[in-house]
Amino acid sequence: MPSKGIKCFAYIAVPGVEIEFSVPKQSITKRDQGHFTTDHLEVESKNLGAFKFTGKFSFKVRRDGRELTNQWVDVNSMTGSLENGTMQNMEQTPSVFAEGLIIVYGFYDAGPGVAGLPKQHLCYVTVTRNYENWMRDIAPPGSEKADKQFHRMVLPSSHDIGMNSMQTSQAILQKAGTGVIREVLGLSLPRALDVLNKVADSAINAIAPDIVRALAITQKDTLDTILKIGARYFEFRPAKCHRQFQRVSPLEDTVYFQHGAIPGMLYKQFLFDIANFLNDHRDEIVVIQNRWDGVPGDCPRPNDDELRAVLDEVLRGKDIQIGNQDDMMRKSIKDLRNERKRLIVTRDVNQVSNYDDLANATVDGTSMVNKLNEMGRNPPRGHPITLLQCQATATNIKDVIVYSVLSSDVSTSPILATKPICDAKILPLLRGDVGRNLGKEESVVVVLNDFFDGGTADVAIQMCRERLG
Repeated sequence: MPSKGIKCFAYIAVPGVEIEFSVPKQSITKRDQGHFTTDHLEVESKNLGAFKFTGKFSFKVRRDGRELTNQWVDVNSMTGSLENGTMQNMEQTPSVFAEGLIIVYGFYDAGPGVAGLPKQHLCYVTVTRNYENWMRDIAPPGSEKADKQFHRMVLPSSHDIGMNSMQTSQAILQKAGTGVIREVLGLSLPRALDVLNKVADSAINAIAPDIVRALAITQKDTLDTILKIGARYFEFRPAKCHRQFQRVSPLEDTVYFQHGAIPGMLYKQFLFDIANFLNDHRDEIVVIQNRWDGVPGDCPRPNDDELRAVLDEVLRGKDIQIGNQDDMMRKSIKDLRNERKRLIVTRDVNQVSNYDDLANATVDGTSMVNKLNEMGRNPPRGHPITLLQCQATATNIKDVIVYSVLSSDVSTSPILATKPICDAKILPLLRGDVGRNLGKEESVVVVLNDFFDGGTADVAIQMCRERLG
């Protein structure tokens, strides 16, 4: 009988919590803490009744028997398509705050398994405490741990924080003509060219937003939510919009996050949200690194004075001072708090990373595991920042992009397709001996991930507790 599978990924870091995944006539309940689990359910036609082909998949999160959230989607067992529900697209899946906890979840709408992509739908759920004050909790003011050097910290991080919304790019694409879109996206994003060459000019404008979703959207929560989930490190690529885009743009000619030539969050808004968070959370410290990897030359870069002017404007009236790389590497947590240097801003730091173009171009994470194990056996030395990346880059695989953009619905993301699969393999490694080996040198360790979630934050914070002693 026809059926459609759903892989269910769970991580719980709070006692008394359970996650129940269910389909017609079958359910799985997860209760164990600190484990990354993977289970499988099937929406089977034989369980739906005569001449019925649609069944409900759902997950419920309970705490001591109280239901905190219930999310669901109807799955057609014949076609595999989604018909109704609360998880039909990424925009419908913001994190849930309940009883001092944060529930982070996502749902990947799978096709038939083309180009090595999953043929089963994927649903991931993490339940952790609200970590908006986690630095205060693990290194309280006046404690011995607060006397430790800040470079012993392990910082959770959301990859490409500026790409958590389509708002900016959508506004520009609506005004851009076919020629501009083909040239700018095609030249600055090589994988976009693979797609653009397969469609007629008449379809370019319609397909452009799907290209952006597939290649560039890496987060789905607001910055304030991501900070409360636990992120304390952000890489930002500040530049003005590509000059050809700017000629047709209805937006202000100012500095945005740039993913290739795709604009995202305003730099000023990014700083404003972080400053407000720090103003309300007096023992937390955030590190920002400005860098310009992959930003085209036609996207004008601001100089240091221009960047500082934006920062000064945002911080006016706030009790926050700016720290630099030297502060990050030489001062204690207590010193940074006492000097009010709770926002550290660096640029182009000589960091080391486990990222590798070949190893990260994967849909199952196996090559990333091998690369990380190799790096753990021979840890690099002499870098101020050690960047441990959990996310795959399936967007570097031509067939994955062509299929994801042209054959799937607009809510299907190949980045989302790899997330829970890689997390279940990479995060346990970082929590174990591999992570310990990579954290031995005098270097700020950063755990970076797409679609930032509680499991990533919890592992990094556990690593930080251990590293502080």
